[in-house]
Amino acid sequence: MMRSMGVAVLRITVIDGQGGGIGKAITEKLRKNLPKETEIIALGTNALATALMLKAGANDGASGENAVVRSVAETDVIIGSLAIIVPHAMMGELTPAMAEAIAMSKAPKILLPLNRCGIDVVGVYAEPLPHLIDHILKKVKDLMEK
Repeated sequence: MMRSMGVAVLRITVIDGQGGGIGKAITEKLRKNLPKETEIIALGTNALATALMLKAGANDGASGENAVVRSVAETDVIIGSLAIIVPHAMMGELTPAMAEAIAMSKAPKILLPLNRCGIDVVGVYAEPLPHLIDHILKKVKDLMEK
């Protein structure tokens, strides 16, 4: 965790691509429900996704492969869909270098089990996106308490 004036500040990185709608929804929920000191970083596979997350309340953002590869090493938590650890996901926007950097990051990863990349996670039941985002918020709050 980062320190700001002696107070531990959680740095959360939200990663999304394509239209950026999932990242936007996650960022909005986090911003509304976490302490204002919480730093939310928006990483998009494209500028549109990043812009939507910034508009939703992210503190900072960047787009593209190098931004993702460099930033995931310096974060406390990574949030996104399961696709962010799958090379060539999001219609090819998620590069192998991005997927590897995210998967190899020491930060805990909170991933949405959305079946958009041909992977079914057994034992996970389909829920509406707003319910899944509520689960993300709970996991983040649990991490903050530790």
